[in-house]
Amino acid sequence: MPKAKLIDIAHGRSGDKGDGSNVGIIARHPDVYPFLKEKLTADVVKEHMKHICKGDVDRYEMPNIGALNFVLHQSLGGGGTVSLKLDAQGKTHASQLLRMEMEVPQELIEKVRKRRAS
Repeated sequence: MPKAKLIDIAHGRSGDKGDGSNVGIIARHPDVYPFLKEKLTADVVKEHMKHICKGDVDRYEMPNIGALNFVLHQSLGGGGTVSLKLDAQGKTHASQLLRMEMEVPQELIEKVRKRRAS
């Protein structure tokens, strides 16, 4: 299987939730969601974001919109009003996760490319 960045098959949004951030990852094609559901686990996200996330990672599935939402606990240095972090509201966390490389079936990459081209 070829390697691709998560951004090649999904897009995302992120923001603050107190001392944690949430990262929503949305499949770019309906066929990508089952792949993400299987491969993009809370443990995988925790490992990729370990430099930021000092607590647990919770994952919530949203199959009706083909998305996964991750809550990264203890990732904002206390929260927006007290944090000394440059990104005290976690707005860049989705961008960081979307740059993660993973093995992706070529057929899914092609389906997303065709959808984006149309």
